[in-house]
Amino acid sequence: MNPDKRRAIFETLRAANPNPTTELEYSTPFELLVAVVLSAQATDKSVNLATRKLFAKAKTPAAIAALGEGGLIPCIQTIGLFRTKAKNVIKLCQILVERHGGTVPPVREALEALPGVGRKTANVVLNTAFGEPTIAVDTHIFRVSNRTKIAPGKDVDEVERKLLKFVPEEFRKDAHHWLILHGRYVCKARTPECWRCAIEAWCEYRPKNAAPKGTAQGSLV
Repeated sequence: MNPDKRRAIFETLRAANPNPTTELEYSTPFELLVAVVLSAQATDKSVNLATRKLFAKAKTPAAIAALGEGGLIPCIQTIGLFRTKAKNVIKLCQILVERHGGTVPPVREALEALPGVGRKTANVVLNTAFGEPTIAVDTHIFRVSNRTKIAPGKDVDEVERKLLKFVPEEFRKDAHHWLILHGRYVCKARTPECWRCAIEAWCEYRPKNAAPKGTAQGSLV
């Protein structure tokens, strides 16, 4: 894909959604961090239901650490892998209190040293909470990057490197959210809805999918 096509794609995504953000609910960097840790192999909707219950009870690292695993599990047991996640969140909270004064460090190395936090989670927090132009490659971004040919790669690390290289700087901060939302709602895993895709004109996916019979055509992001 050439640079002109990439620019046209991101200009179109920006025009449709000038201020994109995560669908996870949070009010502080710490709440975002916990929500992202809980979101592994879970939907944002299920995480939001759990964190509403959790944050009504405890909203800080010290408060959640005080709950212990036994107090945390009832709040998050509707989420997959809740026992492992509970263990990680409690340890994460303890480390934030003991080593970081109860605040989330805006530093990749410190974030990735926390239990349950890998590169993808660190990228989400750095981007969404601290405004850094990082791109966290999840399954949606990996699929959209390869399918459209914006930044094809054999694994998430290669896709991330190519996105950081090829996405024009002015779009880099928001590219993460645009691509996730596009993959979640339009460029879906089983059947991409090309007939209502706003960036279809520049997408290099073949063959394009036509609208099912009786479906109104439209141009949506």
